Amino acid sequence: MCGICGIVQPQGEVDPRRLEAMRDTLVHRGPDSAGLVVDGAAGLAATRLSIIDLETGDQPLANEDGTVHVVQNGEIYNYLELRRELEAQGHRFRTRGDTEVIAHLYEQLGDAFAERLRGMFAIAIWDGRRQRLVLARDRFGIKPLYYRTGGGGLEFASELRALPRGEVDLDALEAFLAFNSIPGPLTIFRDVRKLLPGHLLIWERAKKRIERFARPAPASGADVRREPESVLAVELRERLRESVRAHLVADVPVGVFLSGGVDSSLLAALAAAETSGPIRTFSIGFAEASFDERDDARRVARRYGTRHRELLLRPNGAELLPALAEAFDEPFADSSALPTYLVSQLAAEDVKVALSGEGGDELFGGYYTYAADLLALRTARVARLARPLVERLLVSTRRASLEY
Repeated sequence: MCGICGIVQPQGEVDPRRLEAMRDTLVHRGPDSAGLVVDGAAGLAATRLSIIDLETGDQPLANEDGTVHVVQNGEIYNYLELRRELEAQGHRFRTRGDTEVIAHLYEQLGDAFAERLRGMFAIAIWDGRRQRLVLARDRFGIKPLYYRTGGGGLEFASELRALPRGEVDLDALEAFLAFNSIPGPLTIFRDVRKLLPGHLLIWERAKKRIERFARPAPASGADVRREPESVLAVELRERLRESVRAHLVADVPVGVFLSGGVDSSLLAALAAAETSGPIRTFSIGFAEASFDERDDARRVARRYGTRHRELLLRPNGAELLPALAEAFDEPFADSSALPTYLVSQLAAEDVKVALSGEGGDELFGGYYTYAADLLALRTARVARLARPLVERLLVSTRRASLEY
């Protein structure tokens, strides 16, 4: 990951020291290099974790005449295809990476550039000729992007810590208590907002506007596929394989978080098939047997010949809470944050990039609660009668216990 930030203001020149101070709060996101550019009333900055084009990909990057500057956190998976198209239209490149493609694509298509990008990204573009800033966030909001407006100007950053914080937003606090996280566009601070997934923010002449460029959604009933299951399974397998292949494009080692479950095991299998050497896999286990999936992870690692590392945890939640609070920037109550934080620490000793099965349960209905929702439609009346008895059951700390 990288860190990006910037400032635009209606008049005067951006203070580079202020921009540097913002950038320096993000150094943990990009320890390999740092850069900034100031163009009068606008400034962009970035810290970089080098994944593609290690030699010439430092940011910010510009088009041929320096009128368009871009910073990016993320990765564009179809950048080579886009680069070939742009070169055929006369654009010339100085680097081999994906970020410069964004500058030329914006030159060619304007605000429609984001619709052509396949990837996970948070992007900022300063168009010096038109004196406008364009922010873009990927379709699923994988990469974060926060902004704050005031006095006709705007500041943005990959993390809240880079922006002035102000007062707590009571609506955001209420949402956190209801949902265990703070949904966009809210943040825990009243004056800071998240750019929503699949949206552009355009700042021009001291005014901002927000536009949607993508709206991912389930297929409508009329579009549901009717082919035999065997045909659809073959297509799904190939789509997954192609996606994993795209995610493995890097000039540094890539690993896989391997829990032993269906999602991560599938990723490990596909990644192993797409690489010439052994892939690196990482697992964590717990002293509580019902949470410990190391045996399953080991079987998958042996089957696909991975270079496997694991760590047995007896985590002290009280000791880890300050580190988690620092990492997440705003309240977040999903208990999976703890193992994810620890397995990331383990993987960071060997690789810069790791694939995980996050999102698999949402796409393929893997959560126990999905089955429970279907069951509830049939058993709601009986469940109401049984509730007094169930509430007397002892609470268990086991995974997927009866009361859960």
